[in-house]
Amino acid sequence: MATGEVLSILFLTTTCAALLLGYPVAFTLAGMGVLYALLGVALDSFNWILVAAIPSRYFGVMTNELLVAVPLFIFMGVMLERSKIAEQLLVTMGQVFGKMRGGLALSVTVVGMMLAASTGIVGATVIAMGLLSLPTMLRAGYDHRLACGTICASGTLGQIIPPSIALVLLGDALAGTYAESQLARGIFAVEPFSVIDLFAGAIVPGLMLVSLYLAYLVLVAIRHPRRCPPFYDASVSSHDLIFRVLTALLPPIFLIVAVLGSIIAGVATPTEAAAFGAVGAMVLAMIRRQLTLSVLAYVTRSSTRITCMVFAILLGASLFSLTFRGLGGDRMVTEFFSTLPGGFFSAMLLIMVVVFLLGFILDFIEIVFVVVPIVAPALFALDVNPIWLGVMFAMNLQTSFLTPPFGWALFYLRGIAPPEIRTVDIYRGVAPFIVLQVIGLGLVWYFPALATWLPSKIFG
Repeated sequence: MATGEVLSILFLTTTCAALLLGYPVAFTLAGMGVLYALLGVALDSFNWILVAAIPSRYFGVMTNELLVAVPLFIFMGVMLERSKIAEQLLVTMGQVFGKMRGGLALSVTVVGMMLAASTGIVGATVIAMGLLSLPTMLRAGYDHRLACGTICASGTLGQIIPPSIALVLLGDALAGTYAESQLARGIFAVEPFSVIDLFAGAIVPGLMLVSLYLAYLVLVAIRHPRRCPPFYDASVSSHDLIFRVLTALLPPIFLIVAVLGSIIAGVATPTEAAAFGAVGAMVLAMIRRQLTLSVLAYVTRSSTRITCMVFAILLGASLFSLTFRGLGGDRMVTEFFSTLPGGFFSAMLLIMVVVFLLGFILDFIEIVFVVVPIVAPALFALDVNPIWLGVMFAMNLQTSFLTPPFGWALFYLRGIAPPEIRTVDIYRGVAPFIVLQVIGLGLVWYFPALATWLPSKIFG
Protein backbone atom coordinates (compact mmCIF):
# COMPACT_ATOMS: atom_id res chain seq x y z
CA MET A 1 0.00 0.00 0.00
CA ALA A 2 1.36 3.41 -1.00
CA THR A 3 2.29 6.00 1.61
CA GLY A 4 -0.50 8.33 0.45
CA GLU A 5 -3.12 5.63 0.91
CA VAL A 6 -1.88 4.86 4.41
CA LEU A 7 -2.03 8.56 5.26
CA SER A 8 -5.56 8.74 3.81
CA ILE A 9 -6.74 5.97 6.13
CA LEU A 10 -5.06 7.58 9.14
CA PHE A 11 -6.53 10.92 8.09
CA LEU A 12 -10.08 9.56 8.15
CA THR A 13 -9.71 7.62 11.39
CA THR A 14 -8.07 10.42 13.38
CA THR A 15 -10.60 12.96 12.11
CA CYS A 16 -13.51 10.73 13.16
CA ALA A 17 -11.86 10.18 16.55
CA ALA A 18 -11.46 13.92 17.08
CA LEU A 19 -15.12 14.48 16.20
CA LEU A 20 -16.20 11.76 18.62
CA LEU A 21 -14.20 13.50 21.35
CA GLY A 22 -16.34 16.57 20.83
CA TYR A 23 -13.95 18.97 19.12
CA PRO A 24 -15.62 21.66 16.95
CA VAL A 25 -16.36 20.21 13.54
CA ALA A 26 -15.19 23.11 11.37
CA PHE A 27 -11.85 23.50 13.17
CA THR A 28 -11.31 19.74 13.32
CA LEU A 29 -11.76 19.34 9.57
CA ALA A 30 -9.52 22.28 8.72
CA GLY A 31 -6.89 21.47 11.36
CA MET A 32 -6.60 17.82 10.38
CA GLY A 33 -6.44 18.86 6.74
CA VAL A 34 -3.46 21.13 7.36
CA LEU A 35 -1.75 18.58 9.65
CA TYR A 36 -1.94 15.73 7.15
CA ALA A 37 -1.05 17.99 4.26
CA LEU A 38 2.18 18.90 6.07
CA LEU A 39 2.77 15.24 6.92
CA GLY A 40 2.18 14.30 3.29
CA VAL A 41 4.67 16.91 2.11
CA ALA A 42 7.26 15.61 4.58
CA LEU A 43 6.76 12.06 3.26
CA ASP A 44 6.71 13.21 -0.38
CA SER A 45 3.09 12.07 -0.84
CA PHE A 46 1.36 15.44 -1.16
CA ASN A 47 1.86 18.49 -3.35
CA TRP A 48 1.70 21.67 -1.27
CA ILE A 49 0.62 23.64 -4.34
CA LEU A 50 -2.85 22.19 -3.76
CA VAL A 51 -3.09 24.01 -0.43
CA ALA A 52 -2.04 27.22 -2.14
CA ALA A 53 -5.25 26.93 -4.16
CA ILE A 54 -7.42 27.11 -1.04
CA PRO A 55 -8.04 30.90 -1.27
CA SER A 56 -9.49 30.47 -4.76
CA ARG A 57 -11.68 27.58 -3.54
CA TYR A 58 -12.93 29.70 -0.64
CA PHE A 59 -13.62 32.57 -3.01
CA GLY A 60 -15.62 30.18 -5.17
CA VAL A 61 -17.65 29.08 -2.15
CA MET A 62 -18.41 32.59 -0.99
CA THR A 63 -19.40 33.75 -4.50
CA ASN A 64 -21.64 30.73 -5.13
CA GLU A 65 -25.01 32.35 -5.70
CA LEU A 66 -26.85 29.15 -4.82
CA LEU A 67 -25.48 29.15 -1.27
CA VAL A 68 -26.99 32.58 -0.69
CA ALA A 69 -30.29 30.68 -0.46
CA VAL A 70 -29.10 29.03 2.78
CA PRO A 71 -29.36 32.06 5.13
CA LEU A 72 -32.58 33.14 3.39
CA PHE A 73 -34.28 29.77 3.90
CA ILE A 74 -33.05 29.73 7.50
CA PHE A 75 -34.49 33.22 8.05
CA MET A 76 -37.80 32.13 6.53
CA GLY A 77 -38.08 29.08 8.79
CA VAL A 78 -37.07 30.86 12.00
CA MET A 79 -39.48 33.72 11.26
CA LEU A 80 -42.41 31.33 10.72
CA GLU A 81 -41.57 29.60 13.99
CA ARG A 82 -40.89 32.68 16.12
CA SER A 83 -43.87 34.69 14.91
CA LYS A 84 -46.23 31.93 16.20
CA ILE A 85 -47.44 31.12 12.69
CA ALA A 86 -46.55 27.48 13.31
CA GLU A 87 -48.54 27.52 16.57
CA GLN A 88 -51.60 28.89 14.80
CA LEU A 89 -51.22 26.24 12.13
CA LEU A 90 -51.20 23.47 14.71
CA VAL A 91 -54.20 24.83 16.63
CA THR A 92 -56.20 25.24 13.44
CA MET A 93 -55.37 21.80 12.08
CA GLY A 94 -56.20 20.33 15.47
CA GLN A 95 -59.68 21.87 15.22
CA VAL A 96 -60.15 20.60 11.65
CA PHE A 97 -59.33 17.00 12.62
CA GLY A 98 -60.39 17.37 16.25
CA LYS A 99 -63.57 15.27 16.15
CA MET A 100 -61.65 12.30 14.70
CA ARG A 101 -59.80 9.79 16.84
CA GLY A 102 -56.17 10.36 16.06
CA GLY A 103 -57.04 13.73 14.57
CA LEU A 104 -54.48 15.58 16.68
CA ALA A 105 -51.72 13.21 15.56
CA LEU A 106 -52.78 13.69 11.94
CA SER A 107 -52.65 17.47 12.36
CA VAL A 108 -49.18 17.25 13.94
CA THR A 109 -47.95 15.26 10.94
CA VAL A 110 -49.42 17.68 8.42
CA VAL A 111 -48.08 20.74 10.24
CA GLY A 112 -44.72 18.99 10.64
CA MET A 113 -44.65 18.49 6.88
CA MET A 114 -45.31 22.18 6.32
CA LEU A 115 -42.68 23.25 8.84
CA ALA A 116 -40.24 20.82 7.25
CA ALA A 117 -40.80 22.48 3.89
CA SER A 118 -39.99 25.86 5.40
CA THR A 119 -37.02 25.09 7.65
CA GLY A 120 -35.30 21.83 6.73
CA ILE A 121 -33.55 21.81 10.13
CA VAL A 122 -34.36 18.69 12.14
CA GLY A 123 -33.54 20.18 15.54
CA ALA A 124 -35.62 23.33 15.02
CA THR A 125 -38.64 21.40 13.73
CA VAL A 126 -38.62 18.71 16.44
CA ILE A 127 -38.20 21.26 19.22
CA ALA A 128 -40.90 23.52 17.80
CA MET A 129 -43.35 20.63 17.33
CA GLY A 130 -42.53 19.26 20.78
CA LEU A 131 -43.09 22.55 22.54
CA LEU A 132 -46.31 23.26 20.63
CA SER A 133 -47.99 19.88 20.37
CA LEU A 134 -46.70 17.54 23.09
CA PRO A 135 -48.48 19.28 25.99
CA THR A 136 -51.72 19.35 24.00
CA MET A 137 -51.45 15.67 23.07
CA LEU A 138 -50.79 14.72 26.68
CA ARG A 139 -53.76 16.76 27.90
CA ALA A 140 -55.93 15.02 25.31
CA GLY A 141 -54.98 11.66 26.82
CA TYR A 142 -52.73 10.45 24.00
CA ASP A 143 -50.51 7.46 24.58
CA HIS A 144 -47.03 8.76 25.42
CA ARG A 145 -45.34 6.52 22.89
CA LEU A 146 -47.62 7.50 20.03
CA ALA A 147 -47.29 11.21 20.80
CA CYS A 148 -43.48 11.08 20.95
CA GLY A 149 -43.17 8.95 17.83
CA THR A 150 -45.44 11.23 15.82
CA ILE A 151 -43.54 14.38 16.82
CA CYS A 152 -40.09 12.89 16.13
CA ALA A 153 -41.14 11.43 12.78
CA SER A 154 -42.85 14.59 11.55
CA GLY A 155 -39.88 16.67 12.71
CA THR A 156 -37.42 14.73 10.54
CA LEU A 157 -39.42 15.31 7.35
CA GLY A 158 -37.28 18.39 6.78
CA GLN A 159 -34.57 16.14 5.36
CA ILE A 160 -36.63 15.08 2.35
CA ILE A 161 -39.40 17.62 1.71
CA PRO A 162 -38.35 20.60 -0.43
CA PRO A 163 -37.58 23.40 -0.25
CA SER A 164 -35.15 22.98 2.63
CA ILE A 165 -31.56 23.91 3.34
CA ALA A 166 -30.71 20.23 3.72
CA LEU A 167 -31.55 19.58 0.06
CA VAL A 168 -29.88 22.83 -1.02
CA LEU A 169 -26.58 21.80 0.56
CA LEU A 170 -26.85 18.18 -0.60
CA GLY A 171 -27.73 19.22 -4.15
CA ASP A 172 -24.83 21.65 -4.34
CA ALA A 173 -22.35 19.05 -3.05
CA LEU A 174 -23.62 16.37 -5.45
CA ALA A 175 -23.67 18.73 -8.43
CA GLY A 176 -19.99 19.55 -8.11
CA THR A 177 -18.98 15.96 -7.43
CA TYR A 178 -21.10 14.66 -10.32
CA ALA A 179 -19.58 17.09 -12.81
CA GLU A 180 -16.04 16.19 -11.70
CA SER A 181 -16.74 12.46 -11.92
CA GLN A 182 -18.14 12.79 -15.43
CA LEU A 183 -15.09 14.70 -16.59
CA ALA A 184 -12.80 12.12 -14.94
CA ARG A 185 -14.54 9.41 -17.01
CA GLY A 186 -13.88 11.33 -20.20
CA ILE A 187 -17.49 12.51 -20.58
CA PHE A 188 -17.17 16.16 -21.56
CA ALA A 189 -20.84 16.66 -22.48
CA VAL A 190 -21.84 16.50 -18.82
CA GLU A 191 -25.51 15.91 -18.16
CA PRO A 192 -26.92 18.84 -16.19
CA PHE A 193 -27.77 18.31 -12.54
CA SER A 194 -28.70 20.99 -10.03
CA VAL A 195 -30.52 21.57 -6.77
CA ILE A 196 -33.71 22.14 -8.77
CA ASP A 197 -33.52 18.55 -10.06
CA LEU A 198 -33.11 17.27 -6.51
CA PHE A 199 -36.06 19.36 -5.31
CA ALA A 200 -38.27 17.83 -7.99
CA GLY A 201 -36.96 14.34 -7.27
CA ALA A 202 -37.67 14.60 -3.54
CA ILE A 203 -41.33 15.63 -3.86
CA VAL A 204 -42.82 12.20 -4.58
CA PRO A 205 -40.72 10.28 -1.98
CA GLY A 206 -41.46 12.97 0.62
CA LEU A 207 -45.20 12.83 0.03
CA MET A 208 -45.00 9.04 0.04
CA LEU A 209 -43.47 9.09 3.52
CA VAL A 210 -46.12 11.49 4.77
CA SER A 211 -48.80 9.19 3.34
CA LEU A 212 -47.27 6.20 5.12
CA TYR A 213 -47.26 8.13 8.41
CA LEU A 214 -50.88 9.19 8.00
CA ALA A 215 -51.99 5.68 7.04
CA TYR A 216 -50.31 4.25 10.14
CA LEU A 217 -51.96 6.84 12.41
CA VAL A 218 -55.39 6.09 10.91
CA LEU A 219 -54.77 2.38 11.48
CA VAL A 220 -53.84 3.01 15.13
CA ALA A 221 -56.97 5.12 15.59
CA ILE A 222 -59.11 2.28 14.23
CA ARG A 223 -57.47 -0.57 16.11
CA HIS A 224 -56.49 1.21 19.35
CA PRO A 225 -58.85 4.17 19.76
CA ARG A 226 -57.91 4.71 23.40
CA ARG A 227 -54.35 5.58 22.41
CA CYS A 228 -55.49 8.65 20.45
CA PRO A 229 -58.79 10.09 21.70
CA PRO A 230 -60.46 13.03 19.94
CA PHE A 231 -59.59 16.52 21.10
CA TYR A 232 -62.02 19.22 20.07
CA ASP A 233 -62.97 22.67 21.34
CA ALA A 234 -66.76 22.74 21.11
CA SER A 235 -66.82 26.49 21.76
CA VAL A 236 -65.49 27.13 18.25
CA SER A 237 -68.32 27.43 15.75
CA SER A 238 -68.19 26.16 12.19
CA HIS A 239 -68.07 29.72 10.90
CA ASP A 240 -65.13 30.59 13.15
CA LEU A 241 -63.37 27.38 12.13
CA ILE A 242 -63.69 28.22 8.43
CA PHE A 243 -62.36 31.70 9.11
CA ARG A 244 -59.40 30.26 11.07
CA VAL A 245 -58.59 27.85 8.24
CA LEU A 246 -58.64 30.65 5.69
CA THR A 247 -56.48 32.98 7.77
CA ALA A 248 -54.09 30.53 9.46
CA LEU A 249 -53.69 27.74 6.91
CA LEU A 250 -53.91 29.17 3.43
CA PRO A 251 -51.27 31.97 3.63
CA PRO A 252 -48.39 29.67 4.77
CA ILE A 253 -49.44 27.06 2.21
CA PHE A 254 -49.47 29.71 -0.49
CA LEU A 255 -46.01 30.90 0.58
CA ILE A 256 -44.49 27.40 0.52
CA VAL A 257 -46.16 26.48 -2.79
CA ALA A 258 -45.07 29.79 -4.32
CA VAL A 259 -41.46 29.28 -3.24
CA LEU A 260 -41.26 25.65 -4.40
CA GLY A 261 -43.40 26.21 -7.50
CA SER A 262 -41.32 29.13 -8.72
CA ILE A 263 -38.18 27.01 -8.42
CA ILE A 264 -39.60 23.93 -10.16
CA ALA A 265 -41.25 26.01 -12.91
CA GLY A 266 -37.99 27.81 -13.61
CA VAL A 267 -39.52 31.20 -12.84
CA ALA A 268 -36.94 31.87 -10.12
CA THR A 269 -33.65 30.43 -8.98
CA PRO A 270 -33.49 28.83 -5.50
CA THR A 271 -31.83 31.99 -4.19
CA GLU A 272 -34.50 34.28 -5.64
CA ALA A 273 -37.26 32.02 -4.34
CA ALA A 274 -35.63 31.92 -0.90
CA ALA A 275 -35.54 35.73 -0.84
CA PHE A 276 -39.24 35.77 -1.71
CA GLY A 277 -39.90 33.26 1.06
CA ALA A 278 -37.99 35.31 3.64
CA VAL A 279 -39.88 38.48 2.76
CA GLY A 280 -43.16 36.56 2.62
CA ALA A 281 -42.59 35.16 6.12
CA MET A 282 -42.05 38.71 7.39
CA VAL A 283 -45.25 39.86 5.69
CA LEU A 284 -47.22 37.02 7.29
CA ALA A 285 -45.79 37.91 10.69
CA MET A 286 -46.66 41.56 10.10
CA ILE A 287 -50.25 40.72 9.13
CA ARG A 288 -50.62 38.72 12.35
CA ARG A 289 -49.06 41.63 14.29
CA GLN A 290 -46.21 39.42 15.45
CA LEU A 291 -43.38 41.29 13.71
CA THR A 292 -41.91 43.27 16.60
CA LEU A 293 -38.37 44.55 16.95
CA SER A 294 -37.60 41.87 19.51
CA VAL A 295 -38.86 39.11 17.18
CA LEU A 296 -36.88 40.54 14.25
CA ALA A 297 -33.74 40.80 16.39
CA TYR A 298 -34.10 37.21 17.59
CA VAL A 299 -34.71 35.86 14.07
CA THR A 300 -31.74 37.81 12.70
CA ARG A 301 -29.38 36.61 15.44
CA SER A 302 -30.56 33.01 15.15
CA SER A 303 -30.28 33.01 11.35
CA THR A 304 -26.79 34.53 11.52
CA ARG A 305 -25.61 31.98 14.08
CA ILE A 306 -26.88 28.99 12.07
CA THR A 307 -25.51 30.42 8.81
CA CYS A 308 -22.07 30.98 10.34
CA MET A 309 -22.05 27.37 11.56
CA VAL A 310 -22.96 26.07 8.09
CA PHE A 311 -20.32 28.08 6.25
CA ALA A 312 -17.61 27.44 8.82
CA ILE A 313 -18.15 23.71 8.34
CA LEU A 314 -18.22 24.18 4.57
CA LEU A 315 -14.88 26.00 4.53
CA GLY A 316 -13.29 23.45 6.86
CA ALA A 317 -14.65 20.61 4.75
CA SER A 318 -13.16 22.17 1.61
CA LEU A 319 -9.68 21.87 3.08
CA PHE A 320 -10.46 18.38 4.39
CA SER A 321 -11.61 17.07 0.99
CA LEU A 322 -8.70 18.78 -0.81
CA THR A 323 -6.15 17.09 1.43
CA PHE A 324 -7.90 13.73 1.18
CA ARG A 325 -7.88 13.87 -2.62
CA GLY A 326 -4.31 15.15 -2.69
CA LEU A 327 -3.22 12.08 -0.73
CA GLY A 328 -4.96 9.82 -3.26
CA GLY A 329 -7.80 8.83 -0.95
CA ASP A 330 -10.49 9.35 -3.60
CA ARG A 331 -8.82 6.86 -5.95
CA MET A 332 -8.45 4.36 -3.13
CA VAL A 333 -12.16 4.62 -2.24
CA THR A 334 -13.23 4.27 -5.89
CA GLU A 335 -11.02 1.21 -6.41
CA PHE A 336 -12.31 -0.36 -3.20
CA PHE A 337 -15.97 -0.04 -4.14
CA SER A 338 -15.42 -1.08 -7.75
CA THR A 339 -13.76 -4.35 -6.66
CA LEU A 340 -16.41 -5.36 -4.13
CA PRO A 341 -18.14 -8.66 -4.89
CA GLY A 342 -21.68 -7.97 -5.96
CA GLY A 343 -20.82 -4.79 -7.82
CA PHE A 344 -23.19 -1.86 -7.48
CA PHE A 345 -25.53 -3.53 -4.97
CA SER A 346 -22.74 -4.26 -2.47
CA ALA A 347 -21.19 -0.81 -2.91
CA MET A 348 -24.50 1.01 -2.45
CA LEU A 349 -25.51 -1.13 0.52
CA LEU A 350 -22.17 -0.57 2.27
CA ILE A 351 -22.30 3.18 1.70
CA MET A 352 -25.88 3.38 2.96
CA VAL A 353 -24.90 1.49 6.13
CA VAL A 354 -21.88 3.75 6.70
CA VAL A 355 -23.91 6.93 6.16
CA PHE A 356 -26.66 5.58 8.44
CA LEU A 357 -24.17 4.93 11.25
CA LEU A 358 -22.46 8.29 10.77
CA GLY A 359 -25.87 9.91 11.18
CA PHE A 360 -25.66 8.90 14.86
CA ILE A 361 -22.62 11.07 15.52
CA LEU A 362 -22.57 13.72 12.80
CA ASP A 363 -25.14 16.29 11.76
CA PHE A 364 -26.57 16.30 8.24
CA ILE A 365 -24.47 19.32 7.27
CA GLU A 366 -21.25 17.63 8.33
CA ILE A 367 -22.09 14.43 6.44
CA VAL A 368 -22.94 16.38 3.29
CA PHE A 369 -19.66 18.28 3.28
CA VAL A 370 -17.38 15.47 4.48
CA VAL A 371 -18.80 12.08 3.49
CA VAL A 372 -20.58 12.83 0.22
CA PRO A 373 -17.46 14.11 -1.63
CA ILE A 374 -15.64 10.93 -0.58
CA VAL A 375 -18.20 8.22 -1.45
CA ALA A 376 -20.27 9.85 -4.22
CA PRO A 377 -17.54 9.68 -6.92
CA ALA A 378 -17.28 5.91 -6.43
CA LEU A 379 -21.02 5.53 -7.05
CA PHE A 380 -21.02 7.94 -9.98
CA ALA A 381 -18.28 5.78 -11.51
CA LEU A 382 -20.88 2.98 -11.45
CA ASP A 383 -23.27 5.22 -13.44
CA VAL A 384 -25.65 6.06 -10.58
CA ASN A 385 -28.32 8.71 -11.17
CA PRO A 386 -27.46 11.75 -8.99
CA ILE A 387 -31.12 12.59 -8.31
CA TRP A 388 -31.84 9.09 -7.05
CA LEU A 389 -28.63 9.07 -5.00
CA GLY A 390 -29.47 12.41 -3.39
CA VAL A 391 -32.94 11.22 -2.39
CA MET A 392 -31.51 7.98 -1.00
CA PHE A 393 -28.96 9.91 1.07
CA ALA A 394 -31.62 12.23 2.47
CA MET A 395 -34.05 9.42 3.36
CA ASN A 396 -31.26 7.31 4.85
CA LEU A 397 -30.13 10.10 7.16
CA GLN A 398 -33.73 10.84 8.07
CA THR A 399 -34.02 7.23 9.23
CA SER A 400 -30.74 7.50 11.14
CA PHE A 401 -31.91 10.60 13.01
CA LEU A 402 -34.94 8.60 14.22
CA THR A 403 -33.16 5.42 15.29
CA PRO A 404 -32.36 4.70 18.99
CA PRO A 405 -30.22 5.03 20.92
CA PHE A 406 -28.34 7.90 19.24
CA GLY A 407 -30.90 9.45 16.89
CA TRP A 408 -30.66 13.25 16.95
CA ALA A 409 -34.44 13.74 16.89
CA LEU A 410 -34.76 11.63 20.05
CA PHE A 411 -32.25 13.79 21.92
CA TYR A 412 -34.01 16.99 20.84
CA LEU A 413 -37.39 15.75 22.06
CA ARG A 414 -35.93 14.36 25.28
CA GLY A 415 -34.52 17.79 26.03
CA ILE A 416 -37.91 19.52 26.02
CA ALA A 417 -40.22 16.66 27.09
CA PRO A 418 -41.82 16.79 30.59
CA PRO A 419 -40.57 14.41 33.31
CA GLU A 420 -43.48 11.99 32.90
CA ILE A 421 -42.19 11.14 29.42
CA ARG A 422 -39.63 8.36 29.81
CA THR A 423 -36.78 7.86 27.38
CA VAL A 424 -38.05 4.35 26.69
CA ASP A 425 -41.40 5.88 25.65
CA ILE A 426 -39.62 7.92 23.00
CA TYR A 427 -37.61 4.91 21.78
CA ARG A 428 -40.67 2.66 21.55
CA GLY A 429 -42.75 5.40 20.00
CA VAL A 430 -40.45 5.91 17.02
CA ALA A 431 -40.09 2.17 16.29
CA PRO A 432 -43.15 1.93 13.96
CA PHE A 433 -42.05 5.06 12.10
CA ILE A 434 -38.57 3.61 11.61
CA VAL A 435 -40.22 0.58 9.97
CA LEU A 436 -42.16 2.94 7.70
CA GLN A 437 -38.93 4.76 6.87
CA VAL A 438 -37.22 1.52 5.91
CA ILE A 439 -40.21 0.57 3.76
CA GLY A 440 -40.06 3.95 2.02
CA LEU A 441 -36.31 3.67 1.52
CA GLY A 442 -36.72 0.18 0.08
CA LEU A 443 -39.42 1.36 -2.31
CA VAL A 444 -37.21 4.17 -3.65
CA TRP A 445 -34.30 1.73 -4.01
CA TYR A 446 -36.40 -0.85 -5.84
CA PHE A 447 -38.35 1.73 -7.88
CA PRO A 448 -35.88 4.53 -8.73
CA ALA A 449 -38.59 6.14 -10.86
CA LEU A 450 -40.17 7.39 -7.62
CA ALA A 451 -37.29 9.88 -7.50
CA THR A 452 -36.49 10.32 -11.20
CA TRP A 453 -39.94 10.33 -12.83
CA LEU A 454 -41.05 13.84 -11.87
CA PRO A 455 -37.77 15.58 -12.84
CA SER A 456 -37.81 13.76 -16.19
CA LYS A 457 -41.39 14.89 -16.84
CA ILE A 458 -40.71 18.49 -15.83
CA PHE A 459 -37.25 19.02 -17.26
CA GLY A 460 -37.12 16.29 -19.89
